[in-house]
Amino acid sequence: MSGSIASPVVTFTKTRPGGNRESPTTEYSAFLRTVRDAGLLRRSTRFYWTVFGIITLALGGTVAGFVLLGNSWFQLLMAAALGIILTQYAFLAHEASHRQVFLSGPLNDRAGRTLANLFVGISYSWWMTKHSRHHANPNILGKDPDIERDFVSFTPEDAAKAKGLYAWATQRQGYLFFPALLLEGINLHIHGIRTVLGKHKVDRRWVEISMIFSRIGAYLAVIFLVLPVGMAFAFLGVQLAVFGLYMGASFAPNHKGMPILPHDSKVDFLRRQVLTSRNIKGGWLMDSFMGGLNYQIEHHLFPNMPRPHLARAAAIAREYCETHRIAYTQTSILESYGIVIRYLNRVGLAAGGDPFDCPAATQFGR
Repeated sequence: MSGSIASPVVTFTKTRPGGNRESPTTEYSAFLRTVRDAGLLRRSTRFYWTVFGIITLALGGTVAGFVLLGNSWFQLLMAAALGIILTQYAFLAHEASHRQVFLSGPLNDRAGRTLANLFVGISYSWWMTKHSRHHANPNILGKDPDIERDFVSFTPEDAAKAKGLYAWATQRQGYLFFPALLLEGINLHIHGIRTVLGKHKVDRRWVEISMIFSRIGAYLAVIFLVLPVGMAFAFLGVQLAVFGLYMGASFAPNHKGMPILPHDSKVDFLRRQVLTSRNIKGGWLMDSFMGGLNYQIEHHLFPNMPRPHLARAAAIAREYCETHRIAYTQTSILESYGIVIRYLNRVGLAAGGDPFDCPAATQFGR
């Protein structure tokens, strides 16, 4: 099914979208058993060690290039490469947090915490808390932190709250979304620091503090000792911009522009995950580019499924959804970006007092 601009809030009545079942729990259990019997939930530790090795070799090559180039503006190419490499490490941290890498939960946590804090520089605890809430309630108002009002508004009600210059930006938030992602790298680091230094409970707080600040201190020391001050700031800016844009561009297609469910929605687990998620076509190249996030439907249905098995699971899930008349959305990455931009712009119109149409509401049994 090709993607479309979804309504901001879909209201469900007795007829659930994509069909209704008397026993949705049993339905999902049968689906899960099919996937498990196919061996798709088995860990692929060798795959992850291979990916980690490739990324680390790329990091070594980038560091060598950094040293050899010295005082040269070609260093900005190294900065861009570093932004890409750190995003790939972030994908591995994300997969470890979902217990996809090792059989042992504590070992996954150690790997995820090390990759997130020491390699990428963001708080593993912050990510785990936020991301767990998202997975439990994707695109559900008041429950999914990923659709809370921030720079971007995801509902007309939130957009209407914008005033002054913020209202002007909100009306154009679709067009501004990807340029704004150039600052997302800074935002992620700030969230991490605030979390580990904040008052809320943080698992292994001092481990995270030591990792994050050791990483930041060593990174800044190397850059500013090797490069002139102006070039060092440029290097840091390019690396953070590429990192933020790459991270945002990988996560943006997954749920933005898909139906947003009411706070008290009673949709069963299977449909809640499928109807609010979007897959991205593209084969193994897209698998590598998005770290498996291109199979967002399957990732939400089976969060601990390793990346190498997602393609096979997608074939099973797509056939299952077609048989049971459950809307299964899959688009190209460029089409998904277009959907995101148009959707955010339409929501943003509410900041100027314009009414918002709900063009897709009737698709889901409103």
